[in-house]
Amino acid sequence: MVVVAIGIALGNWQTRRAEEKIAVAAQSHERGMQAPIVLGGGGGKQQYDRVGSRAHPTYRRVQVTGEFVQSWPVFLDNRPHAGRAGFYLAMPFKIAGSDEHVLVLRGWLPRDPREYGRLPEYATPAGTTTVEGIIVAGAGHVMQLGAAAPIKPGAIVQNLEVEDMARASGLRLAPYFVQQSGPPAPGDALVRDWPAPDTGVDKHRGYAVQWYALAAMAALFFVITGFRSGRKQVE
Repeated sequence: MVVVAIGIALGNWQTRRAEEKIAVAAQSHERGMQAPIVLGGGGGKQQYDRVGSRAHPTYRRVQVTGEFVQSWPVFLDNRPHAGRAGFYLAMPFKIAGSDEHVLVLRGWLPRDPREYGRLPEYATPAGTTTVEGIIVAGAGHVMQLGAAAPIKPGAIVQNLEVEDMARASGLRLAPYFVQQSGPPAPGDALVRDWPAPDTGVDKHRGYAVQWYALAAMAALFFVITGFRSGRKQVE
């Protein structure tokens, strides 16, 4: 009976976690439908004069004007798209009228299957430009085999954290990424078909089923053994 109680309690907990994740996904979708925040001020929309001065909710749409730091591209490896191997291109973006930067995930680029270490070609707008996108907490994580490659201009890395990029580049970076959605630039080969965020709802539901199954088996075992014990006493 103790096992039954534990199984039911843990199953209920996983069910609540799934419901919480569903609520977060719904909130994220709602944020994505709202008018974009303008980082750095200007434009007559909701403004954030300093990128680090207020909390920036994940999956909030943003618009920012400034310049890409073209000398600091970093390529995130093992990011497949449509069955092809490739990279995410990450690049710092200096906000106009400020010494602050935001790390922009510019999009996906294919890997050359004939030459593993060859970097793909891409175009970067020169001068002042405006980037649209959504705020994300990270660039996603993949399995890291061996020691992480040092972060430097043109580096190919498995994973990238804002803090590590800030230390390596010496740039002042906001504590999040902007996943670029547009606008496309002339000659822009970057693919911005970003995968939907994984909320982990199915995982919690699967765990809940396992705990409920354990509770059911324990209850069935209790009933069967109790029935057999009763029969032996009668005999």
